[in-house]
Amino acid sequence: MTHLSVVVPIYNEEENIYDLYLSITEALRGRIEHYEIVLVNDGSRDRSAVLLNEIAQMDQAVKVIHFEKNYGQTAAIWAGIKNSQGELIALMDAALQTDPRNIFRLMPFIKKRDFVNGKWADHKDTWFKKVSSGFAKKIRNWIIGGSIYDIGCPMKLFKREVADSFYLYNGMHRFLPTVAKMNGFSVIEVTVTHQARKHGNSKYGEINRGGMGFMDAILIGWLKKRVILYRIKR
Repeated sequence: MTHLSVVVPIYNEEENIYDLYLSITEALRGRIEHYEIVLVNDGSRDRSAVLLNEIAQMDQAVKVIHFEKNYGQTAAIWAGIKNSQGELIALMDAALQTDPRNIFRLMPFIKKRDFVNGKWADHKDTWFKKVSSGFAKKIRNWIIGGSIYDIGCPMKLFKREVADSFYLYNGMHRFLPTVAKMNGFSVIEVTVTHQARKHGNSKYGEINRGGMGFMDAILIGWLKKRVILYRIKR
């Protein structure tokens, strides 16, 4: 049985794909006996598809999923999760701003929790981006209520039963820890390292940030208030 599935959404990341593959395999080999790497090509228009197919032919541990067109980050993450086989599922980004070695920083906590959310403590962004991101995070957390989670960090680790409980709508990939809690699972946040992007610019995020993010937060906050909770008397 596959113990760990690493799921990565990819959109126009041809410059990073081989570094991504090598970084993940170097991090996992010798530490995880049975693993798979699920790479989801979200309708890339560069050479990403060609490079992904080359890697899949070289390594049987790599599973590649190609979308017909660009459906967005939530769709790519959900497709990767649904097509994975691991008892545990790790999420990360294609630009390697998250370090795959940090999976093992999260791993000890999965013994007592169902979902471990990565939190960037040493973000390499500019001062302006840090301030604006921090302000936006406070507003979103005020809307959603409850614990504060770093929704910008792609690094996450969770159990198969958590994955099976998800039914995602567009934009909900940002709020997976909250959705997991809404579905009755335990969540913890653990600090991970942040790495500067080596090649190119961010392909996800520019359109999804701002207004749509706040609208998604309002939706999640509303859904939280509508969650049905009950316990059967024994």
